[in-house]
Amino acid sequence: MFKKFYEALKEFIRKEYKFILFLVIFAIICTWPIDYYIVIGGGISDISDRVVVEDGYSSKGSFNLSYVTELKGTTLSYLFSYVMPHWKRVSMNDYKYTTEEDYQDIEFRSSLDLLTSNSNAIYYAYQLAGKPCKIIKTDVYVIVKFADYNNPLEVGDKLLKINNQSCSNLEEFQKEISKVEGNEVSVTVLRDNKEVILDCKLYEEENRKILGVALQSVSTYEVDPDVKFQFEKNESGPSAGMITTLSIYDQLTKGDLTKGKLIAGTGTIEADGSIGQIGEVQYKLLGAIDGGAEVFLVPAGENYQDCKKLKKEENLDIQLIPVKNIKDAIESLNNL
Repeated sequence: MFKKFYEALKEFIRKEYKFILFLVIFAIICTWPIDYYIVIGGGISDISDRVVVEDGYSSKGSFNLSYVTELKGTTLSYLFSYVMPHWKRVSMNDYKYTTEEDYQDIEFRSSLDLLTSNSNAIYYAYQLAGKPCKIIKTDVYVIVKFADYNNPLEVGDKLLKINNQSCSNLEEFQKEISKVEGNEVSVTVLRDNKEVILDCKLYEEENRKILGVALQSVSTYEVDPDVKFQFEKNESGPSAGMITTLSIYDQLTKGDLTKGKLIAGTGTIEADGSIGQIGEVQYKLLGAIDGGAEVFLVPAGENYQDCKKLKKEENLDIQLIPVKNIKDAIESLNNL
């Protein structure tokens, strides 16, 4: 039986090899990766599935992060973006700081942005709720390696020591670098879970010494009650910062900040408590509409104006609330 099948398969391939070859080539062309992301809209997701405060208060309504679906571009998805409504092409170069960067560098920054966002959310939620919040460590990472500076540091390196001197935050690293005599320094980093000692060159700009890289710090807090984050691996970026902060605050305090409504929103939570602008905000508003949200919190300024324009053009049934900072967001919700 197997022999008959084998002979029939050979005969089919012999007769149809041109068609089979065409299908293989066509499949390769369609799935060939290109340096674009394709934004195809999104939806909303209850943040309480991702942010859980120990013994936290519950609400009748819900806070929902508004997200967009962002695909790594292929030839086929790129072509579809010209005919599909609300599909948008975004060049990968828009996410790059240098031409030498690759997809992994972009993804690392995005994942680190989520950690920073969660850290800021913890700080402001617990501070505003009057709950214990104590910083226990700060990690410093390389997030951009500039081509004009010749150093062995790489995006993703976690800084540990300067000239064998341990540093616990970004300010201490900068202080140790400023104390170095000459233009050479030893930098210990954690790379691929291994400590590596690198001989680096120091450069001088505006009367200060630099390594020629951009750094970002992420703080870890000890809090009471405890809070746990359960974001998926494919979820990253800082745009859920405001909603994360509001959800934590609502779980820490009595009352119902949601007022029983399905609330969606987007916007970063910055180190000073301000709500930062985000990209693709119109797609996130459309995702909130598709998810049945009643209220959409959006950063004041350009983001709000873009959403206000879209709401009018497409006659969207949703309440838009512009917010400048996290206190502003809480006050707006209390006034619903």
